[in-house]
Amino acid sequence: MLAGHGFFEGSRISNSTARIMDREKILEIGKNTIRSEAQTLLRMSEVLDEAFVQAVMAIHQSRGRVVLTGIGKSAVVGQKIVATLNSTGTPALFLHAADAIHGDLGMIRPEDIVLFISKSGSTPEILTLFPIVRSAGNTTIALVSNPHSPLAQDATYAIIIPIDKEAEPNNLAPTSSTTAQMAVGDAISTALSSLSGFSPEDFAKFHPGGTLGKYYHLKAKDFAARHLAPRVSPDTTLHEVILEMTSKRLGATAVLRENHILGIITDGDLRRMLKTHQEIARLTAKDIMTNAPKTIAHTTPAIEVLQALRKYSINQLIVLEERKYVGMVHIHDLINEGLT
Repeated sequence: MLAGHGFFEGSRISNSTARIMDREKILEIGKNTIRSEAQTLLRMSEVLDEAFVQAVMAIHQSRGRVVLTGIGKSAVVGQKIVATLNSTGTPALFLHAADAIHGDLGMIRPEDIVLFISKSGSTPEILTLFPIVRSAGNTTIALVSNPHSPLAQDATYAIIIPIDKEAEPNNLAPTSSTTAQMAVGDAISTALSSLSGFSPEDFAKFHPGGTLGKYYHLKAKDFAARHLAPRVSPDTTLHEVILEMTSKRLGATAVLRENHILGIITDGDLRRMLKTHQEIARLTAKDIMTNAPKTIAHTTPAIEVLQALRKYSINQLIVLEERKYVGMVHIHDLINEGLT
């Protein structure tokens, strides 16, 4: 073989041919593929039956994990479903069918439920693995398209995924079938998370580093701790107020008497003061502060902090711990975390 010539060289469309190919035809192929897969999903939603309900309930009531297994493209789908299950509170792991029959069967515990993914339900690896798992007493679930296959006939619960034709023009490459498999996996995951009362806070526990996790993992106190807490008394002079706001770099300061919040002074208050007062030399904090400022509890998650800032169209919130002033959170704190 000449250097640079790959296995598929003869079947590839040349660059010149691709340039000539009708652009509308390319677009139509893309649209037809999506339409075909969408039709498969709609049909799947109509035929989903009691087997799906029983399978979900079996997993929900189980004390074990969900072990997903498959071969080829179905194996890749299985890995995605495992990721979704784990992220929504259902312990799961992936076991490749070929690896299972070559030494990895020990990964399956007696209390585990094993979910087999196979379009035909009769691939050699599946036909070897399935009887072993069944004889061990594990509950088995099949995602399969052939209702007459050994897998569909003998699984504890068989969820049939009807596929008349793949979206791929030659009806060879798994396209519609893998899309449907993944959709059913998502349906199982969402049903389980609903049954278990899985909450946004629970989601955050599994995603502390992601943006979605930060919304619930980070609290108001975490942001307040990043700054020195600006504070002045009601009788603090305007000059000192400005110095306090400038040094703490939050564009605001709390006004307190014996650690009791009386008000807040922001950059906006200073601008309004200049418009309404001709003589400013004798002004003090109490003359220009905004009374009854918006406050938030120190344990409030970031998502609620952001919602409050948006609701009141403000840039700062005073953070309280059992009515004690502990600092401020600024809109830029959330922006810097990518929370907008």
